[in-house]
Amino acid sequence: MKFVFTCGGTAGHINPALAVAGRLKELMPDSQFLFIGVNGKMEMQLVPRAGYEIRGLDMTYIVRGHDLHAIAQNLETIRNVARSTREAKKIIRDFGADAVIGTGGYICYPVLSAAHELHIPTFVHESNAVPGLTTKLLADKVDRVMLGFEESRQYYRHPERVTVTGTPVRGEFDLVTREGARDELGLKPGEKLVLSVWGSLGAEHMNKVMGEMMEKLDGRQGFRLVHAAGSLYYPRLTEKLRDKALEECGIEVREYIHDMPRLMAAADLILCRAGASTISELSYMGKPVLMVPSPNVTNNHQEKNARVLEHAGGAVVLLEGEFDADSLLKEVQTLLADEQRLDSMGAAMRTLAVPDACERIVGIILDVCK
Repeated sequence: MKFVFTCGGTAGHINPALAVAGRLKELMPDSQFLFIGVNGKMEMQLVPRAGYEIRGLDMTYIVRGHDLHAIAQNLETIRNVARSTREAKKIIRDFGADAVIGTGGYICYPVLSAAHELHIPTFVHESNAVPGLTTKLLADKVDRVMLGFEESRQYYRHPERVTVTGTPVRGEFDLVTREGARDELGLKPGEKLVLSVWGSLGAEHMNKVMGEMMEKLDGRQGFRLVHAAGSLYYPRLTEKLRDKALEECGIEVREYIHDMPRLMAAADLILCRAGASTISELSYMGKPVLMVPSPNVTNNHQEKNARVLEHAGGAVVLLEGEFDADSLLKEVQTLLADEQRLDSMGAAMRTLAVPDACERIVGIILDVCK
């Protein structure tokens, strides 16, 4: 069979697609795969890195507002959607796709619309509790809508097309153990590891706070820190810290974490946003987490995601702007000092996991294609 995947913008949209493609490849090694993304975006690097071919289209997105800039961009987006739909139709037809699967990002709309017009089975997965505009627009076109959260079902008019599957996690997370990961990272027995990651592109405010926190660390803070700054903020943060002996202070700053399964397995505490894909990985690995939901998302869906974890006992939730570097460092050290609490938080996270999410999605795809 031949499968087309479309996703883009952030790792939270890309990684679920890679997880499903990987499982389909395991089940049907002779199958062929093609990804469609947006030129210049993260998927154009991450997908080839995972071993898949990707084709890029030029796309922009709808912005809110009525000023001249917003109107101009939205008109450009309408033109891009029409052009990208035509181009996607040709790519899909030439490839001979048997199914087209979207896992998030505005590129999904033209690609899945094109597949729908070609009468090819279409699927969209929405990982957040509150669906985005793209998923809402596609809900009446695709053959199946798959959801990460049961709470999302209320937003769709055709329940017969909707299935709650959970959000898939890449198979690499099954290949690591805590002990093996800690050995590979050179962690000493009893040494604590804190992982700090604020989205694949980074977050300006959290990089500022983390930078100020790192300036306070001297190697005697009781933990090692690995911080992912994101591509937008890595140069600025490393320049800010250029006079600090990071290694001696137990600090590692990266632009992007390509070995997330290993670092997540080794970590004692994770500081992060509340994107749905991240949540699925954290719950799958049973990791205690300190979450700062992004305030810059539609319908404040990240805080809604985070509160689900907080209610279950797996997360501490802080809101951006309500803490500084000193209070964040104190909260981290307080959590790390309480082994029993960390263990109970990790156990609570595991109760939220949907370990067979990938199998559910693959089953739906193959059933419809039959």
